[in-house]
Amino acid sequence: MATRTVIALEEMHKFVVRSMEAVGTKREHATALADLLVAADYRGHFSHGLNRLDMYVNDMKMGMCCCDKEPEVVKETAATALVEGHNLLGPVVGKFCTDLAIKKAKESGVGWVSARGSNHFGIAGWYAMRAMEHGMMGLAFTNTSPLMVPTRATQKSLGTNPIACAAPANNGDSFVLDMATTAVALGKLELNERKGIDIPLGWGCDEKGKATTKPSQANGLMPLGGTEECSGYKGYGLAMMVEIFCGIMSGAEFGRNIRTWKTTDREANLGQCFIVVDTSAFAPGFSDRLSELSSSLRDLEPSEEQEKVLIPGDPEKVHMEKCDKLGGIEYHPNQIDFANDLAKELNIQPVKVIGEEVK
Repeated sequence: MATRTVIALEEMHKFVVRSMEAVGTKREHATALADLLVAADYRGHFSHGLNRLDMYVNDMKMGMCCCDKEPEVVKETAATALVEGHNLLGPVVGKFCTDLAIKKAKESGVGWVSARGSNHFGIAGWYAMRAMEHGMMGLAFTNTSPLMVPTRATQKSLGTNPIACAAPANNGDSFVLDMATTAVALGKLELNERKGIDIPLGWGCDEKGKATTKPSQANGLMPLGGTEECSGYKGYGLAMMVEIFCGIMSGAEFGRNIRTWKTTDREANLGQCFIVVDTSAFAPGFSDRLSELSSSLRDLEPSEEQEKVLIPGDPEKVHMEKCDKLGGIEYHPNQIDFANDLAKELNIQPVKVIGEEVK
């Protein structure tokens, strides 16, 4: 018999807040971060949930993030805004910008908000889904530290630069795309290293640009598609598009100007972009047609290796249903050890694990 390491969502949320308050983060900002990290793990994106907590803690401890200010609108029109993030936690900046874009979309049909002076903001889908909760379509983008190794190069030039789009269909159904423009997010390599397992060939490459299966040897990430022969230039192009939306448009850092991943020698000054569209401003029946498209794809005959055809957002729904049945989120034991070590370091109460016997 084995024991599942399951933690209730509310318990993990409280642990994140405790951790961040222990390093001087005010309650409202710690709560915004906890909302995002728990949502990530609940949806099955473990690379961007508890796995990321130590990064945020260290940024606060080293004075790399500010918590005594609020995001500020420095320029705006009826449908657009430029926001100064004042070096606050990424989820604080992102939540402010998304809510502003939602407000503008309700008034003008579309809201486009660019932010500078921000930090790592977690899963991009969390922001896009905030718009969907208002019956609108949301998009979110961010640039990140240089991690991508372009085709035929060994020098990193762009980050994972994720893209998210969430749109509502009928009866609670939805389309939720949340993806990096690299083969995978860096957090997946970190998670495999924490678990002590190899990574699939094609996720990352060593300092010479050669593919590796050892997460500790990965010096960079491959663009979406991988090599040039497998259309890696498309992922490279998408990453550059995100850079234009984020770093270039907002006046934030961009490309190799962004500080190295997890270093604390200077502010990150990341750029981010949030777009919200009121679909009712266009052709009627948006949700009906999206539902029809989704059904037509799900009803296709799957390949031999797959049980059924899915659309973006379906795997996350399956994971959330699993969590609901378990009464919380199931973590790898090494992740719990990490959380306990962090609790000792911060002198706070550790997380309470729900133990469940399984065969």
